[in-house]
Amino acid sequence: MAWILLALAIASEVLATSALKLSNGFSHLGWTTVVVAGYVTSFVLLGRVLKLHLDVGTAYAVWSGAGTAAIALIGAAFMGETLTPLKIAGILLIIGGVVVLNLAGAAH
Repeated sequence: MAWILLALAIASEVLATSALKLSNGFSHLGWTTVVVAGYVTSFVLLGRVLKLHLDVGTAYAVWSGAGTAAIALIGAAFMGETLTPLKIAGILLIIGGVVVLNLAGAAH
């Protein structure tokens, strides 16, 4: 259950961050509402994940790493941002770091 809630927290954070760009500096009320609701939902879900005894380091690494990688890919696919080989390498390093943290957490 914790991993499902974590996936929902990541999705909420990615939605909020995507809407952040669309809010045009918080000047568009609709997108600003999506930003606030998305971040609040994400943090509430992340808090519940931690209550279910998932390690804070692992949960936060997965939440932030997956969100960062997803936003970089969304920016490239839908917002006209560039995706250079160096950015791709950085995304792969983030994913690799999350995998290592998960493996380290499973060992104890």
